[in-house]
Amino acid sequence: MARRATSGTGGTRNAGGPGREAGVRAARRPELRLPPLEPFAGGELEPDGDYDGLDFHELDLAGQDGGGARFMDCALTGCGLDGTRLHHARFLDSVLRAPRGVGTVLSEVTLRDTEVLDARLGGVQMHGAALERVVVRGGKIDYLNLRSARLKDVVFESCLLVEPDFGGAHLERVEFVDCALREADLTSATLKDVDLRGATELGIARGVERLAGAVISTGQLMDLAPALAAQLGLRVLQES
Repeated sequence: MARRATSGTGGTRNAGGPGREAGVRAARRPELRLPPLEPFAGGELEPDGDYDGLDFHELDLAGQDGGGARFMDCALTGCGLDGTRLHHARFLDSVLRAPRGVGTVLSEVTLRDTEVLDARLGGVQMHGAALERVVVRGGKIDYLNLRSARLKDVVFESCLLVEPDFGGAHLERVEFVDCALREADLTSATLKDVDLRGATELGIARGVERLAGAVISTGQLMDLAPALAAQLGLRVLQES
């Protein structure tokens, strides 16, 4: 089994870190040390399959059904996931490197102590998912559906999220670091200790009023001012 350590205990950040202030609770990150892995023997994924200590390397898994499968101490590197069905799957102490695909079904999936690196994904269905101690670093994800998902100790870092849907989701200790967030939907979302200050781009298409529980920078406040004013029904007129 992979040995894992976390970079903190979820306590309040102090002023020691750059740009950090007291009162902002940090996300705990996974630190993975995978054991020596055995190459996946091939064949298709199986529903409710049990995969332990395996290396899935540059495989085309398009259209396959791994619903309910468990991936423990696994690495999926450069795999094609077009239309792959992984609903109710569990990824534990694992890493997904450079996954690519459109329409991947990850509804009600569990990701725990997992890293997703350099993803190129579109239309990913992750509604009802549970993410805990997860890092999503690099890459681009279009139309990520995280409706009614639960995210705790999750970091989006150096990636581009285009029209992500967090409708009805619960986010706790979630950080956006050097991450562009475009046209996000926060309708009915609940945020707690969500740090948006590191976002290089912060666009909220819907649900700007749900930002209570998040921390933003002064500059971001200015950018969001028109949307906040519209939400309050406040008319802002230029002086003549």
